Amino acid sequence: MTTQTSRITGPAEIIQLGKTAFCTAKVLLSALELRVFAVLAEKPLTEPQLRERLGLHPRASRDFFDTLVALGLLVREGDLYSNTTVAGRFLDPGEPAYVGGFLERSDRILYPAWGDLTEALRTGKPRVDNAFREMLEDPARLSSYLGMMDALSTMLAPLIATSFDWKSVKSYADIGGARGNLAGRVAREHEHLSVHVFDLPPMEKAFRAHTEQLGVADRATFHAGDFFADPLPEADVLTIGHVLHNWSPAERRVLIGKAFQAVHPGGALIVYDRMLSDEPTDPENLVISLDMLLTTEGGSEYPVGECREWMEEAGFTVESVKPLGEYDTLIVARKAS
Repeated sequence: MTTQTSRITGPAEIIQLGKTAFCTAKVLLSALELRVFAVLAEKPLTEPQLRERLGLHPRASRDFFDTLVALGLLVREGDLYSNTTVAGRFLDPGEPAYVGGFLERSDRILYPAWGDLTEALRTGKPRVDNAFREMLEDPARLSSYLGMMDALSTMLAPLIATSFDWKSVKSYADIGGARGNLAGRVAREHEHLSVHVFDLPPMEKAFRAHTEQLGVADRATFHAGDFFADPLPEADVLTIGHVLHNWSPAERRVLIGKAFQAVHPGGALIVYDRMLSDEPTDPENLVISLDMLLTTEGGSEYPVGECREWMEEAGFTVESVKPLGEYDTLIVARKAS
């Protein structure tokens, strides 16, 4: 057993972990809900001007804005508040690199769900029942979900487009690809690719609009279906990203087995997720795994070794395992010619 050095050295760190961390998270989430960063993207404002634009009470508005300054998200110069460079790039919904879609959904679903963590640990049952199916029927919530998915795939797409040799690939299918943000961005980098996205029928309208916006609609095809009930689209390469962690190990085996049937001989399956390290040194992916407890029937993050096992059981040969971005792991497995 490896002995790890504790990050917690005294009561101040314990209090910060147990109180301040979730408080500062909610400050950021409320700032997104109130559109602080969108308003300040127009021009710097004084505290009274910003308070009036956002419809806030004067009792705590200055403390709220100054907390965002202390967190490194706003700058206060004299009486004027403005976005920091990083907030302007990633938290302004008008910017292409906006990641707020993920955080907005976290505010609505995950933040309340985490209040029930103790009960979920006792029962093993999610605290958000039927959240995904209900979301599909609500256009506003569906739009928020797609924004969350885009936030994640926009960060990873350039890495996936360059971490695999696409030159000899003619067809590529993203399984559970939502409105095609990942597939579309990979297609923009590799103009010879025809791309396919497999997801539930409510995603199709958004897929058509989004791939048109990305300029790849003429090379992009949507396949509507349920990947447990329907065959997957055949292609030279399939990706399954941020999907397997939603399901139980038995269901993951089923999906990887279906992917093996869909990949052309000599082709590849690419899986990426926030896979777990052998040693619990970094809480980030472990916390995401607890998210799965709170929001899915059987999901969790999983170790690299388990994913290799599922792939090899299906008939693949694992070709490479590498980090993808800050938190994800990417596994490439090949089907024999």
